[in-house]
Amino acid sequence: MSEGNGKLVQGLDIPIVKLVPRNERKVSKKYIKRIDASLRAVGLIEPLIVYPQGDNYEILDGCLRYRILLEMGVETVPCLLGSEREAFTGNRMVNQLSASQEMRMLRKSLEELDEKTIANALGMVGISHRLNVGLLKKLEPSVVKAFEGGKMNLQCAKELAHVKPERQAEILKLMDSCNDYSVTFARGLVLKTPVAKRAKANGARTPWTRADDKKNDLLKKLKEAEQQQDFYSGLYRQYTTNLLKLVIYVRSLLASEPVREYLRERYPQQLEIFEQIINSTER
Repeated sequence: MSEGNGKLVQGLDIPIVKLVPRNERKVSKKYIKRIDASLRAVGLIEPLIVYPQGDNYEILDGCLRYRILLEMGVETVPCLLGSEREAFTGNRMVNQLSASQEMRMLRKSLEELDEKTIANALGMVGISHRLNVGLLKKLEPSVVKAFEGGKMNLQCAKELAHVKPERQAEILKLMDSCNDYSVTFARGLVLKTPVAKRAKANGARTPWTRADDKKNDLLKKLKEAEQQQDFYSGLYRQYTTNLLKLVIYVRSLLASEPVREYLRERYPQQLEIFEQIINSTER
């Protein structure tokens, strides 16, 4: 007997000829190849969920596995009898694994299977990156324990790897005291780390180099703004100087009565403009 959706379900080996698919969802060819490789490499790990329908059994969850097992020539399939038909949703019984849980599962699998077999079952080239071997070597033992225990997630552990082991232990104590294991909190503590306690970058971009990049980008924008300000200030000063020269010229021009009379007779509009210029500067 097994428990799913809060109700007991019964395990049963059922002849594959008595299984009837219900609804088959569309999946990518890559996903199909991954499931096919898994079944051929390690066999059926997760039983099909079925519901009795007369002499047959309707497949509620596992139609894709059923199709692959059928092609493989399997005669009997391990199944779980669902207690409900319409209300059942297979995804309710599936929980996403965290990085630490997946890592423990893969390590457990390596006790019985080789790495190539597991990789083929998962449709991957290799699983070394999923074991986080390189990351674990950089972490202080107490941090490794916290990560493997699910206290902190993978991204948080990666943030702590940017500082030396002793600093990692200090940060973990602070996180414990605040009961805050978020990536944001970890990153903030890493950025506050003194230079002497930072880990060697080895060509990788660290949080403080990213912070420096943001700082340099901001300084660049400020410098560009200052240059624009200087440019427009220069234009305004030149405009003011030219305007002052124009006013002096117009005033001396209109001081001559013959010139003023000539403009009044021939160019009255221009004379009006000149007078407006002078009047506006004398207010």
